[in-house]
Amino acid sequence: MEIIDAVILGVVQGLTEFLPVSSSGHLELGKAILGNQAVPEESLLFTVVLHFATALSTIVVFRKDIFEILKGILKFEWNDDLKFLSKIALSMTPAVIIGLLFEKQLEQLFGNNILLVGYMLIVTAILLLLADKAKNTSKEVSFSNAFIIGISQAIAILPGISRSGATISTSVLLGNDKTKAARFSFLMVVPLIFGKIVKDIFSGDLSYNGTTFIPLCLGFAAAFVSGLFACTWMIRLVKQSKLSYFALYCTIVGIIAVIYALFN
Repeated sequence: MEIIDAVILGVVQGLTEFLPVSSSGHLELGKAILGNQAVPEESLLFTVVLHFATALSTIVVFRKDIFEILKGILKFEWNDDLKFLSKIALSMTPAVIIGLLFEKQLEQLFGNNILLVGYMLIVTAILLLLADKAKNTSKEVSFSNAFIIGISQAIAILPGISRSGATISTSVLLGNDKTKAARFSFLMVVPLIFGKIVKDIFSGDLSYNGTTFIPLCLGFAAAFVSGLFACTWMIRLVKQSKLSYFALYCTIVGIIAVIYALFN
């Protein structure tokens, strides 16, 4: 892998992991427009490295929150920190179940399905607009909210649905505080990312043949730094109700994708 390719892919991974534009949807659009060979299928090892970088950037941004949660858990009592961790675990359930039971069916949705991507980007735009117009509160995410947000995360497996956009919007529309909604959305994905990494490591599909150390390191650094920026920026945008910019972008790209699919 070329160094410039590694850096570009790292930046793209770091940004799209947090910004509500659907990385999977954009990848499908890129394959359709440029050709399947134009968007390289990177090694599983490189993908694991990039995912680890974005998970680490989330941990860094929320390091104080995570430290407080860990301290609370070590008290071995049913306190707010253990409740929060339980909500995170509950929110993971829908995505884990759907991912394990319908893995092959989901893979079939990723194959130049541009019409689906276009419609789902428009759905993402609608969710972002609704979340932007919602009134801010001081409400905490409840257990029932956590499960519903988890369902939206599972639905976001569809190409074109932004995970961060869907989960944050769902949380805000349920009446939760916008900053707390963003915090919950980003922290709930960390266990899933590490779970996926562990699954990939033990799958036996990781190949180290031909792997060069420098591109891996630079890809990791690019994903980590861009992830820090995107995560911090997204929290600010949600709090300031400025998701409409991304809604406009998703609408435009979605309409173009639909037109392309219908008339190409």
